[in-house]
Amino acid sequence: MQDERTPTLPPLLNVGFYNFVMTDKIVALVRIDSAPVKRLVQQLRREGTRIIDATQGRRTRCVIFLSSGQIVLSALTQETLAKRLSRPEAIFSPETAEEEEPLESEPVE
Repeated sequence: MQDERTPTLPPLLNVGFYNFVMTDKIVALVRIDSAPVKRLVQQLRREGTRIIDATQGRRTRCVIFLSSGQIVLSALTQETLAKRLSRPEAIFSPETAEEEEPLESEPVE
């Protein structure tokens, strides 16, 4: 039984490299391929506001729009993130090796 004083946190979605987003704040998962989305990301990078880069230097594959007006850049595809959202057990699962390859400068364990 949960203590009434302990607030429950909404589930977190792993958007890559152990970066998490609260699932109740996600409005849309959009591919970076379209020109309007690319322009929006470039504009927000120039402004330096409302953008959270969770790619760890990798190529951006998905833009996550949040209800707060911020956007999160992810190196994972929107299909991968949508699958994680649809499977509650996958929301907290660690990254798989084929989704995130280590950088050349990082030692492989």
